[in-house]
Amino acid sequence: MTSLELATEAVKILDDKKALALKLIGIEDISILSDYFVLATGTSSTHVKALADEVEFKLKQLDITPTHTEGYRSNSWVILDYGSVIVHVFTGEAREFYDLDRLWQDGKAVMVPGIIE
Repeated sequence: MTSLELATEAVKILDDKKALALKLIGIEDISILSDYFVLATGTSSTHVKALADEVEFKLKQLDITPTHTEGYRSNSWVILDYGSVIVHVFTGEAREFYDLDRLWQDGKAVMVPGIIE
């Protein structure tokens, strides 16, 4: 699975679980951290955890596991690091505070038909 396919799959999983403000940013040309960032917002800390759990569960079914996870205890920002794709799931307040949308604005916005247009 390519990094774009992995990122798109994560976006689809998050969309199915009713994540808000989904964004897929291509950062491969501006950073060595990863190829793509997936950003999503949950409606509450419980929703954030459920979103992250669902991504982890569904990708594990495809034999894809994160190399690192962070934030499950805080439930305001969970990070799932898949190497070439990093999934960030925030509460609304955490997303505003950390403002990754602005920090990575030089990245390429990637469309996912039917989800991110």
